[in-house]
Amino acid sequence: MAERAFDVTTVGEMMLRLSVPSGVRLETATQLDLHPAGAEANLASLLARLGRRARWVGGLPANPLGRFAAGHLRAAGVDVGAVVWDSGPTARMGAYYVEFGAPPRGIQVVYDRANSSAARLGPADVNWDALLDTRLLHLTGITAALSPAGRALVEDAVRRARAAGVPVSFDINYRAKLWSTAEARAALEPLVQGVDLLFCGLADAGRIFGCAGAPAEMAQGLLDRTGARHVIMSNGENGAHLWDGRQWRHRPARPTTILDRLGAGDALAAGVIDGWLAGDLPRGLSQGVTLAALALSQKGDMVVTTREELEALMEADSTLAR
Repeated sequence: MAERAFDVTTVGEMMLRLSVPSGVRLETATQLDLHPAGAEANLASLLARLGRRARWVGGLPANPLGRFAAGHLRAAGVDVGAVVWDSGPTARMGAYYVEFGAPPRGIQVVYDRANSSAARLGPADVNWDALLDTRLLHLTGITAALSPAGRALVEDAVRRARAAGVPVSFDINYRAKLWSTAEARAALEPLVQGVDLLFCGLADAGRIFGCAGAPAEMAQGLLDRTGARHVIMSNGENGAHLWDGRQWRHRPARPTTILDRLGAGDALAAGVIDGWLAGDLPRGLSQGVTLAALALSQKGDMVVTTREELEALMEADSTLAR
């Protein structure tokens, strides 16, 4: 078999993240910090910074905002050659506004993403030969939740990947503001059957798939419901778990100073996928919790690091070798 052009290709939406300084309420804000964001783009950006050949596919408006988003991906080393540029009169990027609340308030998010260029992207708009020329296709439940077109795109991507023998990685990434748990369950459970890597938070395993019990029992429940080859379950401050039906792995969360809570799950997934690409999933899990800590310690959704820095951080914590 000929070598694939990319290590990882992912499909999704990029948005503009506009956040107020910590402690400021959105309705009284006088300034906003601007960052490009999107679960799939965050993952592709981080993998590219680690030296992986990463491609991001999605719809962007052919205007300065779309070029701003694509420019950030290019700067990280991500290929954007298969981006679908929308030059129509209604072309737009979705946006979300963030308030960083301290206890007792949590983060508050306001979305403005309806009818974005990404949400209108459907199966007929994609160059499938380019999309599937990859060692791994990474998808998320967010894209399926965006719109009927987004759901059809994800369904077609899974079907075509299976037919082409391309492994699939899928992050459930449930967003309550996009759809209900019942809608998510009905759409996602058929899509994730037999995927190679299934990422799911502990809470989502319960509310979407009805899993219960200790983390190991919930991970087994996910395997039973989906037939996934590997389940990676994030568990907040308790770290992350890896289960394939034979060997149980747990890595505690690494201590960090939290500056920005967004993007940590995508960083975890990037670390695991990097390990999968190298044929070492346990090390990938260790990398994932390290990169998640880095994400929490940096502002913006996209983690900026290098392979050398990651290796040094891994060596500094001997517990990650277990």
